[in-house]
Amino acid sequence: MTDVPTLTLNGQNYDLSQLSEAARAQVANIQVVDAEIIRLQQQMAIAQTARNAYVAALTAAVEPAEPSRSPPAPVKKAGKAKPAKP
Repeated sequence: MTDVPTLTLNGQNYDLSQLSEAARAQVANIQVVDAEIIRLQQQMAIAQTARNAYVAALTAAVEPAEPSRSPPAPVKKAGKAKPAKP
């Protein structure tokens, strides 16, 4: 027994070989459009990734870089306290 290609539409199965030429043309159109939708979704993913990279680059260019850590300044030793003059 050979598997017969079928179309399921609105819950009903149709034998593709029994469809009219016009119906088979619509099936082909749907397949082309589905493939185009997949291609466009992939293009959107590429564009979104590029946008995220541009936002990251802009953020790095606009926000000041974190200052480098320099060693703390030496603390002066306190000398002996002098009494205040009257």
